[in-house]
Amino acid sequence: MPLLTIFGSRDAQLEDLVRASGRISSVTWLADLTALIDPKADQPDVLLLDVRGGHQVPAELAALKRQHPSANVMLLASALDPALMLEGMRAGVNEYLAEPLKQPELDAAIARLLGQRTQATGGPVFAFVGAKGGVGTTTTAINVATVLAKLAKSPTLLVDLHLAYGDAAVFLGGDARFSLLDALENMHRLLASSDRPAIRPVDVRQVSQVVKFAASQYSYTVLDVPRSDLTVLDSLDQVSNLVVVANQELATVRNAGRMAAALRSRYPGTKVSTVINRRDGSSEIAPRDVEKAVGGAIVHQFPSDYRLALTAMHKGRPLALDNHNQLSASFTALARELAGVAPAKTERASGGFMGLLSGRR
Repeated sequence: MPLLTIFGSRDAQLEDLVRASGRISSVTWLADLTALIDPKADQPDVLLLDVRGGHQVPAELAALKRQHPSANVMLLASALDPALMLEGMRAGVNEYLAEPLKQPELDAAIARLLGQRTQATGGPVFAFVGAKGGVGTTTTAINVATVLAKLAKSPTLLVDLHLAYGDAAVFLGGDARFSLLDALENMHRLLASSDRPAIRPVDVRQVSQVVKFAASQYSYTVLDVPRSDLTVLDSLDQVSNLVVVANQELATVRNAGRMAAALRSRYPGTKVSTVINRRDGSSEIAPRDVEKAVGGAIVHQFPSDYRLALTAMHKGRPLALDNHNQLSASFTALARELAGVAPAKTERASGGFMGLLSGRR
């Protein structure tokens, strides 16, 4: 049964209300929130911050959420104060309750927080990084994620890890209200690629925590990774398969070899694969030449249909939603291979993009 920890002055009536919910087996009290900040500290299933009589969210909460982004936090205040609610949201509060505290409201809030914890699916993470700009990395990531969303029994997440000016939203016909930079400052939320540059260096651990949290919540997580951002490239410890996207152009092949070698060295326990986009059967550089350069087999080759891919981007509709062209079938085949799902004659939609971390249009 779940554990609930209350931070604040002891209140027998509050403890009775918590126990009366029937969802909590143990209630503990905490006088110092810093005890939970340690990365190795065991976290309660629900943390209730009792700030009645005060006017501020504990300063330690932000640090706690950075270390434990999946922590479930409930704030109890004397009244519905918009300024306090906003401060709490920014620090990582998941639920907000105000006096007079009623049993049904408390029960519902606890149920929601415990539901978030029990529904976490924790599936594999696939990262796509281009050997060079313009090789179609975002197109590949978008379409593979679309197929995985159809295959999954629970939601799939697409993350555009370009910290500024990412393009994933263009391919999906959407706009994002918040940015990935906001996510790095509010670790309890997973947000979009920003349309503004970072004003200070981004911590590798913060990016890694975003990816880790995503992996704990979704059946599949797909990352569109910028090739030139060393901070992001050094934050992929949660990734199951790193896919280098290349084509049959000399500079790209050379870069693919260097990138594949660097990724294997940095992540020795992670599978590093290479795919060829826009396959050119008449190219002087054959797939076997690419395999020699990257030090491994080419796991997949996508047919060349730039006009079709461009039209899909302009429409904001992933090609993988259609099943009447070779390029769509190729994306489907790769997604199934990554997920370990056998080929099927028909596809059934069962998941969706519950999170879209994308760039601006």
